[in-house]
Amino acid sequence: METYAAVVCRTHGGPEMMRVEQVESRSLAPDEVRVAMRAAGVNFPDVLMSRDKYQIKPALPFTPGMEGAGIVTEIGSTVRRRKIGDCVMFRAWHGCFAQEAIAPEHETLPVPKGFSFPEAASFIVAVSTATNALLQRAQLKTGETLLVHGAAGGVGLAAVQVGKLIGARVIATASSTEKLSLAAVHGADVGIDYTKESFKERVLELTHGEGADVIFDVVGGDVFEQSMRCIAWGGRLLVIGFASGRIPEVRMNQPLLKCFSIVGVRALEHVKRRPEEGEAYRRWMLDWANKGYLRPHVSARYPLSQFREALRLLESRQATGRVVLEIPDVDAPVVKQVIT
Repeated sequence: METYAAVVCRTHGGPEMMRVEQVESRSLAPDEVRVAMRAAGVNFPDVLMSRDKYQIKPALPFTPGMEGAGIVTEIGSTVRRRKIGDCVMFRAWHGCFAQEAIAPEHETLPVPKGFSFPEAASFIVAVSTATNALLQRAQLKTGETLLVHGAAGGVGLAAVQVGKLIGARVIATASSTEKLSLAAVHGADVGIDYTKESFKERVLELTHGEGADVIFDVVGGDVFEQSMRCIAWGGRLLVIGFASGRIPEVRMNQPLLKCFSIVGVRALEHVKRRPEEGEAYRRWMLDWANKGYLRPHVSARYPLSQFREALRLLESRQATGRVVLEIPDVDAPVVKQVIT
């Protein structure tokens, strides 16, 4: 039986508990494709899953990695849209930190024109989240004001780009001048360094006291609570995640008095539960990607053997844009052990 190198989590506890092992290839189901991996995007849920702190809890042992890109090497008997040799990108709950991965045909998408494998591998999760959040969940409109927190991160930058494509005025928040400059390059109209001034006061100033129509929050905690104080009447406050580590609590008189909505966003679950709507926003984002207007910013690349460094960078919240593992070769020796 053929084997391949993969990162394996056998015990919860973070990156230090994982290692590269040789695992056994399995046979394809009729609707699946086998992909020789060339890159995998690193996402914050990968860190959370390794610590057993995410809502999706794969059984141990498992290989992390929610998205990747590579070349199709084998197709199942019912596969019609993909052929051997195709360059594809895809998402999965786990399994992408490996030299080989298997994906259902319907989860694979063609790599956009001009994209490198690292760009393709870091496109789907962040851009799907931003597109689903702003286009469908918030129904952001041309001319509205969008406030994006964590605007220099992978999902935040995607939200800045998507917001501008929709025609919104985008206000970005981040923790440094360098991060705000990156957000500006990707389309942000105004930047606020929240370490130097109150973003709440600045947003109210910029909107003449009205507040932001839509707020895209990946941070939670104090940021969410202050966001409720600078949202417009009838606004939409999007709950994307809790990078701060604290899940905020809401006093319900606040949304009552300003008639704003608190809207949860789970783009991948949206695709699963409402496939027609999921396909619609995926077509929208792929169209803009192929036109060259929607593209991830890959700031850090690591070989598969340095997966711990990649995860720690993301966990430190120091990363900008996307962090990617490049996969064709594995430099470190592997443990000869088969996952059972």
